Amino acid sequence: MATELTIGKLAEAAGVNVETIRYYQRRGLLDEPAKPLGGHRRYPADMSKRVRFIKRAQALGFTLSEVGGLLSLDEAHACTDTRALAARKLILIDQKMADLAVMRQMLGGLMQQCVGDGHAVCPIIDALTREENSAE
Repeated sequence: MATELTIGKLAEAAGVNVETIRYYQRRGLLDEPAKPLGGHRRYPADMSKRVRFIKRAQALGFTLSEVGGLLSLDEAHACTDTRALAARKLILIDQKMADLAVMRQMLGGLMQQCVGDGHAVCPIIDALTREENSAE
């Protein structure tokens, strides 16, 4: 494998598109190599590992700002801090799951009230337009 890649080859190696690479650069997650006169920027081949790291962290629910923090923690070999960040993320995921369960139950209840028979007032629409909506 070549020691340096064009942006297109880097994107291909990392399984993303070129615009993703550029976006990560704008966000400060990836360094942008200097562009030689009349040439194309060349990226270290191992940068594809960093791009895949970013994508995997996003898949676990980390924001790009948090990914930046993870990358800094990796460079500092700060396993304790990394674990604490992951623990906070896990708590947020648990909270979101609980919120989603409540939303699912409420929507399921509204759907049971609505038989879809063409009545002038749909129970779902009616519940969403009431001012004293219990979903808030």
